[in-house]
Amino acid sequence: MKKIILSAIAVVAMACSTQVYAQKNPMVGGAAMYVTKDIVDNAVNSKDHTTLVAAVKAAGLVETLKSKGPFTVFAPTNEAFDKLPAGTVATLVKPENKATLTKILTYHVVAGTLTAKELAKAIKAGKGKAELTTVSGGKLWAWMQGNKLVLTDEKGGNSTVTIANVMQKNGIIHVVDTVLMPK
Repeated sequence: MKKIILSAIAVVAMACSTQVYAQKNPMVGGAAMYVTKDIVDNAVNSKDHTTLVAAVKAAGLVETLKSKGPFTVFAPTNEAFDKLPAGTVATLVKPENKATLTKILTYHVVAGTLTAKELAKAIKAGKGKAELTTVSGGKLWAWMQGNKLVLTDEKGGNSTVTIANVMQKNGIIHVVDTVLMPK
């Protein structure tokens, strides 16, 4: 009887997590993310992504991320940027560091629309790990830690997806808790 109850709880938990993944116009950073808006138009409304938006503007990537796409963006929060050494963001947004900033930001973008379900399928096919090629030409590795989707960057750092499947008119955003770093 105990096994049946635990199985029922697991099924309900899975159904609830599926609902969160399928939520239309989810809230991110206190703002609804509308499927009818593009990545930039949604991100500017998220109070959790003001650093990312400022960096995208400084790198000159606004028009790219407003284009047709589609893109999969692993979007670091302000707290993710705060984990970087003091002064890193201020240094990166300087005009003389635009190339480095662009490389870091485009390292968070994969061509196409990869939902959490598609990433999980790729992880399963890769026997526990899926290799992704970013638009900067770098590699990311997606894997599961329990029921959490984790990305490993080229420097060995890990970033966890905290909000998955935020659908956009020109792709999808997965909110992440750590800035991913290319070689």
